[in-house]
Amino acid sequence: MGEVNVGGETAGGGKGTEALIPGVKHVIAISSGKGGVGKTTVAVNLAVALAQSGAGVGLMDADVYGPNVPIMMGVHKPPEQQDGKIKPAEGHGVKVISIGFFVPEETAVVWRGPMIHTAIQQFFRDVLWGELDYLFIDLPPGTGDAQLTISQLVPLCGAVTVTTPQEVALHDVRKGLMMFQKVNVPLLGIIENMSYYVCGHCGERSEIFSYGGGERAAEKFGIPFLGRIPIDPAIRQGGDTGMPIVVADPSSPQAAAFRGIAAALGARVHTMNEGGGGKPSVSVESLLKKIKRPLGGG
Repeated sequence: MGEVNVGGETAGGGKGTEALIPGVKHVIAISSGKGGVGKTTVAVNLAVALAQSGAGVGLMDADVYGPNVPIMMGVHKPPEQQDGKIKPAEGHGVKVISIGFFVPEETAVVWRGPMIHTAIQQFFRDVLWGELDYLFIDLPPGTGDAQLTISQLVPLCGAVTVTTPQEVALHDVRKGLMMFQKVNVPLLGIIENMSYYVCGHCGERSEIFSYGGGERAAEKFGIPFLGRIPIDPAIRQGGDTGMPIVVADPSSPQAAAFRGIAAALGARVHTMNEGGGGKPSVSVESLLKKIKRPLGGG
């Protein structure tokens, strides 16, 4: 099994960014302004949903401080070495790589920026991703070294922001927008997770975390609202057991929500490729003006 070298010099070799992953068509970052919004759960289910639709999909766990993708994907067999490269593990039809495969579960990852840069670079350069339609990157929450490294290493098709419904979510979205704007990465859309709860006994719907914050933020900033996902014990259980809800209960409303968002994301990528050449649908200047105004303003 190949090992990730985290102590040496950063090696770019002077190659273009496309040379790192020549067979990958679209690289999509899954981000959040803060932790605890279910970003990894969303990334896992979207990846599996698109794989179920027939797409070639990979999932890179770039959250080096909390690498939960192997657990949520139910991947227990680590990657293997092949011709001096790393052959990614596979779960539910998705190719998977994570620092969690190389660091003991009980070991805390205490790395500085250059070490994170080197590890992520190797996840691109030394992993045999093959031909993929989509490579999802599960970013750490917030804005930091991993986000900057990835934006420098590969041409991102765009980024998806995962948030929760309450008004405070706007502040998290704003941070992410400003970060991606600075590194010229288009925003593909916003997903509202933990949007509502439906009682399993009486069927009553409750908006535990308020309602519509993610949708209003998307409208405010002029970027697509990709959909909302309910808060449900079955989704949590799927993450704990390594059986994402789109696999464990594909006919459920929760799985349908993820599939709908996956379809909307695929359509968004197609539209950008056909009409905008991968550029954002709104100008940077327009975004910045909207960021400076409060959510309730005109």
